[in-house]
Amino acid sequence: MEIVIVVSCAFLVIALMKFLYDYLWIPLRIQQVLNSQGINGPPYRFIHGNNKEVSKMRMETMSKAMGLSHDIFPKVQPHLYSWINKYGKNFLYWNGVRPQLVITEAELVKEVMKNNENSFPKRKPTIYGKKLLGNGLVLIQGEKWVKRRKLANHAFHGESLKNMTPAIISSVETMLEKWEGGEGREIEVFREFRLLTSEVISRTAFGSTSEGIRDCVMEIVKSRENRVVNGEVEGFGNDFFGLLLNAYHGLDDRNRLSLEDLVDECKTFYFAGQETVNSLLGWTVFLLAIYGDWQEKARREVIDIFGDQNPRSEGIVKLKTIVSITSHHDPQLWGDDVHLFKPERFAEGIAEATKYNATAFFPFGLGPRSCVGMAFAMTETKIAISMILQRYTITLSPAYVHSPVASLTLQPQHGIQVILHSLHNDGLKYANPKNPSDIHQIK
Repeated sequence: MEIVIVVSCAFLVIALMKFLYDYLWIPLRIQQVLNSQGINGPPYRFIHGNNKEVSKMRMETMSKAMGLSHDIFPKVQPHLYSWINKYGKNFLYWNGVRPQLVITEAELVKEVMKNNENSFPKRKPTIYGKKLLGNGLVLIQGEKWVKRRKLANHAFHGESLKNMTPAIISSVETMLEKWEGGEGREIEVFREFRLLTSEVISRTAFGSTSEGIRDCVMEIVKSRENRVVNGEVEGFGNDFFGLLLNAYHGLDDRNRLSLEDLVDECKTFYFAGQETVNSLLGWTVFLLAIYGDWQEKARREVIDIFGDQNPRSEGIVKLKTIVSITSHHDPQLWGDDVHLFKPERFAEGIAEATKYNATAFFPFGLGPRSCVGMAFAMTETKIAISMILQRYTITLSPAYVHSPVASLTLQPQHGIQVILHSLHNDGLKYANPKNPSDIHQIK
C-alpha cells in the first residue's frame, strides 16, 4: 500500500514539475532571452498570458462607437496599438503560453514574407481554424502546398478567370434586381454583399446557384462523375470545382487529390472568397458614399469604358480609380496625412506611391504565399462596383454607426446602411457633396 502511495506521489510531483516547466519556466525563459535582445513587451501572466488584457481592451472599444474617422487602428486592434506605443515597433506578447512576436518594421516584414519565407513556417492552426478550413491551401505547407498552389494559380488567372466573368455579372444582376423599386430607401449593403459573394462563389467554383451547394460536396462529385460516365459531358468542367475533380481523378499519384483534400479546398475557397470580398465591397461602398467627388470620378470612368453595358473582361483592367480607393496606417511610411482619404496617392501606381517599398502596401500579402485569389477578388469587386455606379448614386444613411471591428476580416459591427438614388429617375434632384464634411466631419 505504501509503495502505491509513494509511486502516486512521484507521478504527481513529476506531472506538477512538467506543468510548471511548460507553463512557467519556458515562457519566462523565452521572455528573458528576447528582452536581452531588445525585444520587450507586456509581462507573461501565468497560464493565460496576456489574453485577459487583450479581451478587456477589445471589450472596451467594442462597447462604444467612434467618430467617422479613418484612424481605426486604436479601435480594431487596441492591444497592438497600445503596446506599439509603449514597447516600440517590434514586441513580444503572449496568447496563453504561446509567444507572439509582433514586427511592424518594413524591412523585417519583407525579410519574413519575401526573403526567408521557408525559415518562417506557418503556425499551428487553432481548433476552430482546422474545423473551418481543414487541410486547405491556407493551412498546409511543404510539397502539398506547392501542388495545391499550382492548381489554384491555374484556376484564378488567364482564360480561367475570364471564363468566370459572365457568372459574376449574373450574380450581380440578381442582386440589383432585388434592389429595383427600393430607390430612396435605406439598404444594409454589408448583408447584401455577403449574399452576393456567396452566390458568386457558388457559380464560379461549383457551377450552380447558392441553393445548389447546400447539399453535401459528395453529391456534386457523384453528379458530375455520372454525367461524364453517361456521356452527357466530356469533362468535369472548367470552374474551380472541375479543376479539383480533374486532380482527384488524376493518373499521377504525386499530384492526385484525396477526397478529403478536395472537400478541404472547397471549404477554403468558399470562406476565402466570400468573407474577404464581402468586406472589400462593403468598405468600398462606404467610402464612395462619403466621398461624393470620388464617387463621381469612379462613375465617369465606368461610363467612359462601359457606357450602359455590362462590364467586359478587356475593359475591367482599364479601371484605375476604383483600385485606388484604399489605405494603410503607418505615418512614417505615408506621411502625416496617413489617415486622410487620398486615392490620388496612387495616381502614378502603387510602386510610386510607396516609394518602391513593397512592405508599405500589401493588401493581398507578399511573397510566394500572397493571396492566390487576388485577381479574382479584384475582378469581382470591379464588376460589382461598376454595375452599381451605372445605376445608382450612394449616400451614407444617418442611421449608420461607425464601429469597425476585427473579426477574421475588418467588419462593421452594426452594418453599413446607405441610401440609393436611381440615376435613371428623371425626377431625381440630387447632387453629390463636393466635400466629405458636407455629410460628416472626417479627420
